[in-house]
Amino acid sequence: MPLDKTAEGAGPYLLRLEHVSKRFGGVQALDDISFNVRPGEVLCLAGENGCGKSTLIKTVSGVHRPEPGAVMEWDGAPMTGLDPARARALGIQVIWQDLALFPEMSVAENIAFERNLGARPRLVDRAAMRRAAADILGRLEVDIDLDAPVRSLSIANRQLVAIARALVAEARLVFMDEPTASLSRRETEALLKIVRRLSAQNIAVVFVSHRLAEVLDITSRVTVLRDGRYVGTYPTEGMTQARLTELMTGSTFDYAPRPARAPEAAPILSVKGLSREGDYEDISFDIAPGEIVGLTGRLGSGRTELALSLFGMSRPDAGEISWQGRPLRMRSNRDAIRAGIAYVSEDRLSLGLVQPQSIADNTAVTVLDRLLGAGRLLSPRRKARLVDRWVSRLRVKIGAADDPVSTLSGGNQQRIVLAKWLATEPKLLILDSPTVGVDVGARAGIFEIVTELARQGLAILLISDEVPEVYFNADRVLHMRDGRLVGQHVPAETTLGALEEAVHA
Repeated sequence: MPLDKTAEGAGPYLLRLEHVSKRFGGVQALDDISFNVRPGEVLCLAGENGCGKSTLIKTVSGVHRPEPGAVMEWDGAPMTGLDPARARALGIQVIWQDLALFPEMSVAENIAFERNLGARPRLVDRAAMRRAAADILGRLEVDIDLDAPVRSLSIANRQLVAIARALVAEARLVFMDEPTASLSRRETEALLKIVRRLSAQNIAVVFVSHRLAEVLDITSRVTVLRDGRYVGTYPTEGMTQARLTELMTGSTFDYAPRPARAPEAAPILSVKGLSREGDYEDISFDIAPGEIVGLTGRLGSGRTELALSLFGMSRPDAGEISWQGRPLRMRSNRDAIRAGIAYVSEDRLSLGLVQPQSIADNTAVTVLDRLLGAGRLLSPRRKARLVDRWVSRLRVKIGAADDPVSTLSGGNQQRIVLAKWLATEPKLLILDSPTVGVDVGARAGIFEIVTELARQGLAILLISDEVPEVYFNADRVLHMRDGRLVGQHVPAETTLGALEEAVHA
């Protein structure tokens, strides 16, 4: 087992785990895990989806009980009788990716929620709630309207409300699960400042994120899990994204921009002077078969709004869209699909997939008219052949095609979204933030598929606010800001640093 070289002489642990294992039926979710956190430390818990991170967090927070033989200590004393209430009493708080806030309740009510829990019914002291919420927000040095309903807040401010709620509960250790997944660069930087303030107040933070650059920026150590096993704990000083990726996956990845190339065919899509009031203005570009064009910019730059117009979901006010050299007018997304345009939304949970339905149903939903047999009824055999083809071609790891799609990992869910649209045999594929919530190994697999699709002649518009994604995977990168195209870059002719500086300037 790799030694934690940073532990020696660094002071006592707030939390110490040794030999922690957890089995669910025939699945070994955790296998002899070691994990420790010091007071005030910011530590990263890293690993691919399915590696055991969530199971470990739920074990520490009292949701799961480890197998016999586990050593769990808090401030040097055994953690006995651990359940969620006991964990919270110790000062262990978890901020999950969905935040678990009450959208219709006010900011103050959400922050002071736990103070009103108890065995005996009693009147709510709203003045005390406001005082407690105001004190905590002041401690975080942030200003949020205490009376605003949480549903009216930005994702960034909802994160702050969730952090404030943890502090009201006198947290000493806070787990943050993918806290920056939906944040812009500016919002992320603001959140990382809050994390540093927590550390300065001697509150430990365990940071879980697929954004490796911010992991290396904010944390002092990283504990890596792989396939439910402990790989090691390493100082982040001197650690690189490539090395951390290798530790997480057991594989190495080639991080190099695509070679410069000129389009080998006439554009399949041309956009000239496209504008939609309040969303984007005077957009002009083209994309050829076999070309991957990246589109990046901060959240709110108009990228998704432009994509929705290219897919027929919203009509531009001015300009023109040409498809294979002819004007294309779309009244709905049905016209886009008929022309040969497919769109993979950034929100696969609510827009990309029907979570309770089967893998097979989600894969076939876009081409049901092609799967009709005798009597215009759906042919189970044709449907099965279609599903088998795409599951095999995209290397989707599934149990059975009839399993709910929600049983798949994030990376495999995204492959099913791809399969759903590739089944329509498109000529242009719009990928809007295709790796949100997907771990680094699965990301690499998705981009291998994207590269192969381009090699086969599919035109691809790749949209992402993560600059490295477009830099390493696109032939050209278009940069949007405030609804306008402000630059075009060829990754093979520039550096990642220069592109990031331009986007985040």
